[in-house]
Amino acid sequence: MRRTWLLGRISGYLEFHRRRVEEILSLDDQVLIHLWRKTMHDRLDREYEEFTACHAEGARARAEAARLELICRCDPKYPESLRRLRRPPAVLHVAGGLERFIELAGADPVAIVGTRDPTSYGTQVAETLGRGISVCGLSVVSGMALGVDAAAHRGALAGNGRTVAVLPGCASQPCPRQHRQLHGQIMRHGVAVSEFGPGTSLRKWTFVARNRVIAALSRMTIVVQGREGSGALLTADFAKRCGRTVGAVPGQVGAPQSAGPHILLRNGAVMIQGPQDVLDAVFGAGVRAVAEAERAALAPQQRALLEAIVTGTDTIAALTRAGVAAGELLQALAELEMAGCVRREAGGKYVALG
Repeated sequence: MRRTWLLGRISGYLEFHRRRVEEILSLDDQVLIHLWRKTMHDRLDREYEEFTACHAEGARARAEAARLELICRCDPKYPESLRRLRRPPAVLHVAGGLERFIELAGADPVAIVGTRDPTSYGTQVAETLGRGISVCGLSVVSGMALGVDAAAHRGALAGNGRTVAVLPGCASQPCPRQHRQLHGQIMRHGVAVSEFGPGTSLRKWTFVARNRVIAALSRMTIVVQGREGSGALLTADFAKRCGRTVGAVPGQVGAPQSAGPHILLRNGAVMIQGPQDVLDAVFGAGVRAVAEAERAALAPQQRALLEAIVTGTDTIAALTRAGVAAGELLQALAELEMAGCVRREAGGKYVALG
């Protein structure tokens, strides 16, 4: 708990050095205090020594009031995958259930990350991968950010709910705030986790710290879309340094959101086109096959309609011109949505979800 307190106490210093935050976070407490004193010239060392068991109990009480459970890195149940970091988080704060987190952390987690402004293609791919990976029994890890991260979580929730949100602030609070509903859904079926406790201020460096936890926690990190120099590429770099597999989804040539994945593919990342590619990368080619999603059996007309949407006939007008009976079209589309096969987007377009 003292380590967690120390990081909060020197948060301003870490923000100033956020480009080196992984290196700095790997240092022990006394070195951090020394670096702080060289800059700020105050007696942080005295405050550190005065942090007693009483202060730790107070921190634990605040976490309990926020409905958080704690696990220390000295605990045998602490995720072994995080020990690949040069200095794993001293304490993890878990919302949604500690036992559930331990279970999900041990279920071959796969990270899906990407840009906050994806194309409809990127959103669709993230949801499809999240759903397919979850149905196959793996955990989906992401950062609950806007765009690709949120789509990956929603896909996992549409599967069997196996998802872990790693947050840059308190795990019991949604980040961003507009994801309050998504955060609530994750609490019911998955977990949120953070190395930061209640009252932690969001800073740019805490997002970088969050990315390294996503990468270390996961057996594989997949970048769906991301611009050159994006945070998603930073997460992929963390994954590579932890000895994890990095995957990337190819995108449209020339689209700025495709630049990051194409850089990764050029540098040897695994090409990911669907959940089976993920299983092959994690377990070996052909070792495990994609499970069929739990959805209602499709009637022949529904199957033909879904195939038309998959091939790009994505609006009601286009489907009508393709020969689908207009009188039955809306009902069939509604049934496909309820079965989790398609999603309606802005402008009346439909996209297939797997």
